[in-house]
Amino acid sequence: MEKVEIAEKPVLKVGIEEKVEPAKALVFGLQHVLAMFGATVTVPLVVGGAIGLGGDQIALMIQAVLLAMGIATLLQTTIGSRYPIVQGSSFAFIPGLIAIGSSLGMAAVQGALIVGGLIEAAIGWLGIIGKVRRLFTPLVTGVTITLIGFSLADVAIKNFFNFYADPSGGTLLRASAVALVTFLTTVLVALRARGSLKAMPVVVGAAVGYLVSVPLGLTDFGLVKTLPVLSVPKPFPWGTPVFDSTAIVLLLFAFMVSIIESVGDYHAIATVTGSEITGKHITRGIGSEGLACSIAGFLGACGTTSYSENIGVVALTKVGSRHVVQVGAVILIFLSLLPKFAGILASMPAPVLGGLTLALYGMISVTGLRLIKEKVEFTDRNMLILAAALIAGLGAPQLPPEFLAHFPELIASILESGMAVGALTAVILDRLL
Repeated sequence: MEKVEIAEKPVLKVGIEEKVEPAKALVFGLQHVLAMFGATVTVPLVVGGAIGLGGDQIALMIQAVLLAMGIATLLQTTIGSRYPIVQGSSFAFIPGLIAIGSSLGMAAVQGALIVGGLIEAAIGWLGIIGKVRRLFTPLVTGVTITLIGFSLADVAIKNFFNFYADPSGGTLLRASAVALVTFLTTVLVALRARGSLKAMPVVVGAAVGYLVSVPLGLTDFGLVKTLPVLSVPKPFPWGTPVFDSTAIVLLLFAFMVSIIESVGDYHAIATVTGSEITGKHITRGIGSEGLACSIAGFLGACGTTSYSENIGVVALTKVGSRHVVQVGAVILIFLSLLPKFAGILASMPAPVLGGLTLALYGMISVTGLRLIKEKVEFTDRNMLILAAALIAGLGAPQLPPEFLAHFPELIASILESGMAVGALTAVILDRLL
């Protein structure tokens, strides 16, 4: 199998296979946890809030997510690519999880993640990844990523103004103030901070927004008092998994996006660490991620993907040891055993999430547009595909439910997902034209 040398000499202070003393490993591992923590916890908070889960259920999902991401990271650094890559909750899954959870329930989410994860694992371990990547050209991938951000715009704005918790608007002024402070803090840290702090804008923004919301009366810690100090997340917390074909197909689009993102991250970490990257690294990495997604479904969590934020931490610290990343994974697993900790996170007011996601979801769309700008030639053909896919992806979710009732269930579910419609349109036109 052909090997591609990314760098001729080491660029790290601590290499991928090197170990560091326990005290330093703990510090470096904690740094990785902090870098990924904000985005990873945001996913269950947003999904749980959007589909109407109670605070105790959201806390339960957070516990499951932390455990699943810790296990996923251990798998990636042992039987997977064996790069120092941290696995976290993928934003690509949010639209599908909300759609499935709202219409079919969380048991169907579990089933879709389990089956979809096994399909992703097969794509990786059986070497099918090459054929899948050929379907997702930069044009198709760019459109799909752009539509992920656009499809979440209403969720971000509704959280910003506290619509889900207070549709009457009684807390509008206080909610707007908290969301604005959170947003400005997140942006300032991302643009002006230095050193390792620059890798944690979401954590800092969430902490500041949370603290501001307390005296304004937007935070209720009643849930925290009712939760035990220690408990182990149990399998299938949402009941027996429901294996619904509609849910599985809908979530497969998110899996495809996650695969493409992860392959890019494997190349990025190879560049940062001065390592070689081979087909074996990619197939094992994607296979590992698929298995981890199935485990996430088993635990009632969300889909997982590699985290670019932590590649930035490796580039910043020059510590590329996968053993350090494994220490971070153990920290995540430990945190998953603390329900009160999950309860504090679940009690985070919606306006704090709104302030965070106003920037985060916008950045997802901008990332897709930048990919199109840098990798796609603006010929008449490509512009036609781009235009049709974007309009189809933005317009289809606007169809009213009573009209969608005339379609077969599978078609109706796809039409409700802007990402799915846009990706399908782009793939079909890219093959035909």
